[in-house]
Parts: sequence; structure tokens; C-alpha cells
Amino acid sequence: MHVSGWATAGLVLAALAAGMVDAVAGGSGVIAVPALLAAGLPPHLALGTNKAQGVFGTCASTVRYARAGLLDAARARITFPLGLAGSLAGAALVLLVPGATLRPVVLVLLVVVALALAARPSAGTMMRAVGSAPAVREPIGARAPRAAAGAVALVLGAYDGFFGPGAGTFLILAFAFLFHLPLQRASADAKPVNFASNLAALALFSARGAVLWKIALPMAAAQFAGGWIGAHLAVRGGDRLVRIVVLVVVLALVAKLAADLRS
Repeated sequence: MHVSGWATAGLVLAALAAGMVDAVAGGSGVIAVPALLAAGLPPHLALGTNKAQGVFGTCASTVRYARAGLLDAARARITFPLGLAGSLAGAALVLLVPGATLRPVVLVLLVVVALALAARPSAGTMMRAVGSAPAVREPIGARAPRAAAGAVALVLGAYDGFFGPGAGTFLILAFAFLFHLPLQRASADAKPVNFASNLAALALFSARGAVLWKIALPMAAAQFAGGWIGAHLAVRGGDRLVRIVVLVVVLALVAKLAADLRS
């Protein structure tokens, strides 16, 4: 399939933006998939190519968060393989249940989490609420039962393999609300699961010949750069930046799914 040089350049810019947004709040597909469809790719090629380039963005953001000390390595050793297994299982379910049946459910869930996120106290507010005395820093791995984190990875990995929209954002919100993590750390802990589910989906799409590699590779380079930059911004910007970007992404997902329901 032929894609013009100008279209390829536009896709590279879209991948850079998608990588930056995804590293902070998830939701890269809201940018990358419409861009691929607008360039003329059929839906199956657009989805496969999106996963191929998305793997590099989630890899870069995972590494950047780990280098900043925000990633819980012990938790990731559990969530990564379970996210991989969940994504493979979810992809197998696509043959049994049409993804369109999930759109109304996901739409309602996104509205609920947007309201909950807007009402959630910031990390600074919660710290002030417990007093001004310096607290002993709790090991990250002790903040939540690893079995619960594994269950989140398995379930949302399966959702990503089965349907996908908002999976990265749901992961961040799940870690934040269930395990009482600041959004910055929740975003870091979500990235290994994102990486695993993208890797599983890439393996399936690639095996079916549904990846346009001549487009995926330049987009992958841009996604890698965007993922690194986005994670760096989240590390520097802290909880407030992540909250703002997550809310924007959630609203964009709500708008997209609502438009899909009307079409």
C-alpha cells in the first residue's frame, strides 16, 4: 500500500504527540488511530500499525519512569507477564463477542472516572491532611497487595486485547484509586502493563500480516521519542500535570466513543 511522503510526515508528528500523551495519561490511540485512518489505511492495518509503533512509546516511558525511581520493579515483575497473558486472552475473545457491545459500558465508566478524578484530592492536599511533620517514606512495593495489582493487569490487559480504547487511562486510574497512589506513580506503574499488552497485540497483528512496517518504523522512532519526553514531563510536572492530561484524555475518549455510538 502506498502512503505519500507528506502523509508519512504527518503520521510521524502524530506518533510523537501520541507518545507524549500516552506516557503521561494513556490514550495514544485517540491520536494515532484516527491519523492512520485519515492517511488511507484500512481499519485492520491501522490498528496493527498503531500497536507496532505504540510498543516503542510504552517501552521508552517505562524506562524513563524506572530511571526516575517512580516504577515499582517488584510489582512490574508481576503485572508485566499478567498483562501479556490478559492481552492474548482478550484478543482471542474478539472472535466470540463483538467489541461494539462494550462501547456504552466503557462510555459510562469513563464519565464516572472523570468525575471521580476531578473530585479526588491532589497528592499535596492529601499530604497536608495528615499533618506537616515529615513522614518516613514507605517502600513502593508495600503500598498494595501484589495479587491485586496482578488482577488489575490481567483484567485490563484482557480489555486492551479485546477492545482497547482508554486501556492505558483505566490502568492509571485503577492504580491511583485502588492502591491510593499519586497519579504520577500510578502512571509509572501502568506502563509495564501497557508495554506488555501492546507487545502481545503486535505479535498477533504481525502474524496476520496486519502491520504496515514502512509506516510503523518511522512512527515507532517518533513514539519512542514522544514516550521519553512525555514521561520526563510527568516526572518533572508531578501529580498536577498528570491529573490535567488524564482529564483531557478521558474527555477526548468520551467524545470519540459517543461519536462512534451515533455512527
